[in-house]
Amino acid sequence: MSGPTLQTATDEQKAANRARFELELEFVQSLANPFYLQSLAQQNILEQPAFINFLEYLMYWKEKDYARFIHYPHALHHLELLQHARFRSEMKKDDYFRELLHQKQFDHWRTWRDPSHLTGTPTASGEPPSNTKPETNDQDVQMSTGI
Repeated sequence: MSGPTLQTATDEQKAANRARFELELEFVQSLANPFYLQSLAQQNILEQPAFINFLEYLMYWKEKDYARFIHYPHALHHLELLQHARFRSEMKKDDYFRELLHQKQFDHWRTWRDPSHLTGTPTASGEPPSNTKPETNDQDVQMSTGI
């Protein structure tokens, strides 16, 4: 093999690897959307053995070197939940479970940058922090999924 041919093959392999990385990253991030998860469930995609194996393969995204590229951390949480058959079947049943996931996600995004929520210190106005998080029971999702 000559030098330019070997370089071209290496460049092509790098381009193919990058395309695969971007495609898998985009798919994993789409798992953060509870409406998309329900759509997959209603189309029986979550019941296909090949797809279940693919979800198991995608668990490498939870490793630090890959997780740093994820913009929507709920995607990794949902990927973890999708490893369980009961969660996959609950997503198919009704809108309540999807809405519960969506509400928990909303509550997280609503409060994640509020330092008083994290530390319990007073706000800039000197008032004690208000409890902006609604009363929810984290066992709701666990009980629904059996996890």
